[in-house]
Amino acid sequence: MMKKIIYTVLVATISVSAFAQKSDGTTKSLVNAEKAFAEEAVKDGTKAAFNKYAASDALVFRPNPVNAKTFYATAPDMKNLNWAPTFARVSRSGNWGFTSGNYVVNGEKKAYGHYLSVWRVENGNWKFILDLGAETNKPLNKSTASFVEPKDHFIPKYTTDKELKAGREVILTTEKTLNTTLKSYGASAFAGFLNKDAQLMFPGTETIVGKENIQAFNNRMIDKISLKTTSADKALGGDLAYTFGVATIDYKTDLRESFHYVFIWERQSDGNWNIMSQIFTLAER
Repeated sequence: MMKKIIYTVLVATISVSAFAQKSDGTTKSLVNAEKAFAEEAVKDGTKAAFNKYAASDALVFRPNPVNAKTFYATAPDMKNLNWAPTFARVSRSGNWGFTSGNYVVNGEKKAYGHYLSVWRVENGNWKFILDLGAETNKPLNKSTASFVEPKDHFIPKYTTDKELKAGREVILTTEKTLNTTLKSYGASAFAGFLNKDAQLMFPGTETIVGKENIQAFNNRMIDKISLKTTSADKALGGDLAYTFGVATIDYKTDLRESFHYVFIWERQSDGNWNIMSQIFTLAER
């Protein structure tokens, strides 16, 4: 009888663990996957957890971009990294999404910050493909959770490599236009490319929510900013996309710094693309 109970518990544990990454095309399933990811990082350590949840081509910014599995093959193992998603969206294709929230590293020396992760579905499981954090050096205020389900479901029956490339080119062209405008008008140019309820995660600050608040921050802090895009991709649903690259910022205090950034783009009803979320982290000097 005891052996049967132990066997049942083991099977249940394995089933829960296996189910944790499963995607059913909903934002809820993505949030559940990330919560399980965070729990496993505490229980089993960051090496095991990040290797399990990372796609083979996943990049982590530590601070410069590096393949996740390569990084965690030699990185020190940790069981004191805690995080939780407070913002999540999934494309109407159901196989692409992103999450963001706050993290804490406990220990003799604590660390705090924001993070943003981009995810895709592989063999029915959620795997992260990008993970970037921005340190704040102090605890962040608790944010109200915002987990929005896709408005409908759409995925093309047939998609050629040429069509996929054309989709990425649209996003790259949009960011190229943004960069050209930034060169002419400074950080105020973001106003024409931000969602009304966009969020900005920048080192040393609370999450800044809303286009007006982001613009107030930009106008107060930034003199000039230029972007050098590294890569872009678009969800098959045609509604969400990401770009990442390097941003060079000249502050109004005559200081220049380089940052890695990830932008999440959302297609608007008029066909234009606006930024939904932005995160910056200092590049290694």
